[in-house]
Amino acid sequence: MYDRELVKGSTSLLLLHLVSKRPMYGYEMAKEMEKKSNRELTIKEGTLYPALHKLEQKGFIESFWQQQTGMPARKYYRVTAEGEALLREKTREWRSFVSVIDRVLGEST
Repeated sequence: MYDRELVKGSTSLLLLHLVSKRPMYGYEMAKEMEKKSNRELTIKEGTLYPALHKLEQKGFIESFWQQQTGMPARKYYRVTAEGEALLREKTREWRSFVSVIDRVLGEST
């Protein structure tokens, strides 16, 4: 498990990335993150939903309700054009940051 502060700083990037692939509901995002990280990254409801609400308030994602057969409707999220732009910017920033840290730690030249 990773330090909570490390994960906290990358939560928005990870959520934007997930919903840029296809619309998802909250629980689905949490499970997809666990699956893609081989269960090394987990996100709790107390972190997930406030992060989603913040991204939505800033206009980077939008929500919509989708009816489910024989089940209650689910609230799905999808990325907006502004969110796509932020995702590209934050992905570049993240990759640059990792490269710098690797150089400082002597892992890359």
